[in-house]
Amino acid sequence: MMLTCVYAACKIEENHVSAEEIGKGIKQDHHVILKYEMASLEFDLIVFAPYRAMEGFVSNMEEFLQARDDEIQKLQSLLKAATAEADKVMLTDAPLLFSPGQLALAALRIANGVLGVIDFDRYLENILSQPNSEHTTSELSKLLDGIESLVKNYKYPSEKDMKHINRKLKSCLGHSSSHDESKKREKRSKHKSHRSSNDAPNGPPTS
Repeated sequence: MMLTCVYAACKIEENHVSAEEIGKGIKQDHHVILKYEMASLEFDLIVFAPYRAMEGFVSNMEEFLQARDDEIQKLQSLLKAATAEADKVMLTDAPLLFSPGQLALAALRIANGVLGVIDFDRYLENILSQPNSEHTTSELSKLLDGIESLVKNYKYPSEKDMKHINRKLKSCLGHSSSHDESKKREKRSKHKSHRSSNDAPNGPPTS
């Protein structure tokens, strides 16, 4: 645990030292450091979803196409289909590897491949022609191909796997609730002790 605290402190002070280096320095397995960081420090891993970005892209597509009523309706259908594709994307490792904007574009491209609402390559060229663009069209296409590949190769867990996962989740939730209950009891105990000390007489009554 001490090594994990040192590792976390280095991160906080923006003086990052890898877990491998710390472990190597004192001949300890660096996986132990990472294990305690994950399990004991109770940090949150935030994964950003692509849904809001998709809405932004569809709104941008309306401007790109100078869309009228019928085209707007088609774009809304595209958004609905892309949302279903994004649900599949979120089951893969893609949210940990790609930005929300890239996930959104991948979902829209997959859905558009079925519906054919917009010339997607031309749309990509349009948004990448902006001055602040970080990628070329070919680079972005490769990223989107990577996301699509993860979706295609994703295997849904079997019923047996689901039961195993469910048992693990119940175990984790049980540990969390017992940990929280322990904290509540400790807090109540401290509060009660504090009240008792305040209620106690300060000394013998004076005549």
